[in-house]
Amino acid sequence: MSIKDWPAEQQPREKLINLGADALTDAELLAIFLRTGVVGLSAVDLARHLLNEFGSLRALLGASQDEFSLGKGLGAAKYCQLQACVEMTKRYLAETMKKGDALTSVEAVRNYLKACLRDLSNEVFACLFLDNQHRVIEFETLFYGTIDGASVYPRVVVEKALQKKAAALIFAHNHPSGIAEPSQADKQITQRLTQALALVDIRVLDHFIVGEAEPVSFAEMGLL
Repeated sequence: MSIKDWPAEQQPREKLINLGADALTDAELLAIFLRTGVVGLSAVDLARHLLNEFGSLRALLGASQDEFSLGKGLGAAKYCQLQACVEMTKRYLAETMKKGDALTSVEAVRNYLKACLRDLSNEVFACLFLDNQHRVIEFETLFYGTIDGASVYPRVVVEKALQKKAAALIFAHNHPSGIAEPSQADKQITQRLTQALALVDIRVLDHFIVGEAEPVSFAEMGLL
């Protein structure tokens, strides 16, 4: 049966309009994106098939073009559309984060860091540069590493902070293993960076580790 023949309250688009996007299942949201199904499968049925095939919506969003295009009813055009949606989400989160200051927008910072860092296969180290009112100046990835580590150089961080006229920083790095617990090396480099930046009167507000679950905050753990 075509989705058009479903009761109106069960059709994904009508459901979204009447109840809001958060009322839809992953399959229903994906069906709206797909727009049409394939022979023998409605858009919702195709969405369910793809979610089962990839394992989750997150895995589908993070698939490479080659992996994505192997899915039934998918190809280069749909891949480009989906990646555009992912990038728009990141930019929306970045704008949301910039509307407030970093101290009152912790949840926005967390959401942005998850979107940017959680699905990376290699470890990276990034900085959120803030002005003297803790408003966001820029987010930049400074160091790229391997699957289990990235070398971080305090001098480079200090130079970047001075270039951007930052008054405070928030550090962030990911653990590709998915486990966001801070290692001894994480604690040591945070201490070294904090000491180096203090010499030029720049404060370190937090250091987030992004893993599978919610990003872990050094400040909330009492490590800063």
